[in-house]
Amino acid sequence: MHEDDIIDEELQIADERATTLGSAILTKPIRALKLKLPLTLRRDASVREAVHLMVLNSIGCVLIVEDDRLLGIFSERDVLTKVVGKGIDLEGTSVEAVMTHEPETLTPESGISYALNKMSVGGFRHVPLVDERGRPVGILGMRDVVDYIVELFSGDILNLPPEPGLGITRSREGA
Repeated sequence: MHEDDIIDEELQIADERATTLGSAILTKPIRALKLKLPLTLRRDASVREAVHLMVLNSIGCVLIVEDDRLLGIFSERDVLTKVVGKGIDLEGTSVEAVMTHEPETLTPESGISYALNKMSVGGFRHVPLVDERGRPVGILGMRDVVDYIVELFSGDILNLPPEPGLGITRSREGA
């Protein structure tokens, strides 16, 4: 096999993979992703409670609800921009005072591509998923999308060396 044939074959494989990814992103609904149930708090929960829940569960946000309806989202970004260095009493301040009110939402039936567009344009890392009555049923995070892409190409991605170039000699030996 000639070098040009090998390059052509590699390009064809790359095109097929891009088509697979594009098709999966453009046609699949969010419910196709492996999503976790959202963690929720009441609006009167303290900032300390919210941060503790996030740390305890290794998550980037909690949803704030009242009567099972979504009121807001409290995220790592809120911690960094509205809490840290602001002299806020973590125990005495309600999460409602520093949450993002009325966040943009999607449903599990919304397309992954639509979610990516919303996240990119809005600068969001998390988007709450709600049912037709505004009740939280999930949360979509950028990590969920990345995990989905890795799953689509698991053999290719998981078999990569942990560091690019690892194991590749930088000098010629023996000659």
